[in-house]
Amino acid sequence: MSKQELRRHFVIKQSLEGLLTVAEAAERLSLSQRRIKQLRKEYRKHGAVAVIHGNANKPSPKKLDPKISEQILLLRDDEILGKSNFTHFTEIINERYGIEVSYSTVYRLLTGAGHKSPKKRRNKRKIHPARPRKPALGVMLQADATPYAWFGGKEKYALHGFIDDATNTVTGLYICKNECLLGYNEVLRQTLINHGIPQSLYPDRYSVFFVNPKKEQELTIEEQLEGIEKKLTQFGKIVERLGIDMFPANSPQAKGRIERLWATLQSRLPVEFALRGITSMQEANKFLADYIPVFNEQFTVEPEEAFSAFVPLPHTEDLDRLLCASLSRKLSAGSTISIRSKKFKIEQNKFPAKTEVTVLLSEKHGLRALINGAFYTIYPIDKVTQKRQGPIRTGDFPHVVTELIHEYLLKNAKAA
Repeated sequence: MSKQELRRHFVIKQSLEGLLTVAEAAERLSLSQRRIKQLRKEYRKHGAVAVIHGNANKPSPKKLDPKISEQILLLRDDEILGKSNFTHFTEIINERYGIEVSYSTVYRLLTGAGHKSPKKRRNKRKIHPARPRKPALGVMLQADATPYAWFGGKEKYALHGFIDDATNTVTGLYICKNECLLGYNEVLRQTLINHGIPQSLYPDRYSVFFVNPKKEQELTIEEQLEGIEKKLTQFGKIVERLGIDMFPANSPQAKGRIERLWATLQSRLPVEFALRGITSMQEANKFLADYIPVFNEQFTVEPEEAFSAFVPLPHTEDLDRLLCASLSRKLSAGSTISIRSKKFKIEQNKFPAKTEVTVLLSEKHGLRALINGAFYTIYPIDKVTQKRQGPIRTGDFPHVVTELIHEYLLKNAKAA
């Protein structure tokens, strides 16, 4: 019996022995006199069991089936699922295994069996005050990349991402070996296609985004004549063309939204990748394109204002032209140009010397020449530079082109 049931038993027994009146028993138990009379009658007929609650000693209808409990514990012992935090684990067993249980049930079951959630807990003493969110979707996107062993083991890859400050909406995710221009270009591509042009971008001070302040004013005479006031990075030129304001954060804490995003993804993505057998950047990037909407559905919050500050991308804008590394050169008398001491020739030898050439470099197209609004193929002159050394991930390009792609698109921003 519970303490309450023992007290009820004692009072009803005293009432039956004449030590307490019905009124006194009702007052002590905070029951009506009618209920006391019912209990006296039941006590005479059934004894002490009459004062026990009707559901006592009966299994709760909400109690988890022992077979399901055993199944959940077996799943938790799985090498992959054992690495998920309790919330993520609950979602997985609900969606993948059809076990409909609540987080609280899973928590009680797992902690009772000695399991601990691997989710990292923040030190509350070091929490910085939260900066007020921007009022609406698209007003500001936080930008960053995080190195992590996404596929297990020790090798780390950089996950690039943008997150909306007002709503926590992830607008793009892309994995590269290093934090680099290519990664941020691809995240920007996803953002422009799926959402539009944001009002502003809030990254850190790495070299992908900003030129070293000491070199900002080191302009050539040609640049000064063109009215350029300060040097811009390749990415800086892209966002300027799109009309996006970009200003740097002075500390990781200033970009708290995306720092918390990384903590969540570092807990979830390795498990999601392992469950699907994903072990390469190409497979991961394909998966992330479908994962972003699912993630946003769960973690997006409502903004203060209902309008969107995203502006549709103009139909005239060619993203393959925009999202690449751009180099300016002038043709020699033989329609050749030089890039990092390597000679290249324009496909059609019909342009005069000193013709302005914009060289575009991308993973998709390799090297292309843009002259008077038309594209032309560029190929290496030196046969040595045309040798292919093993499979080239970026396409069937000459080795020298692959070297340029790594130099201008894939170079580690933190080492630059």
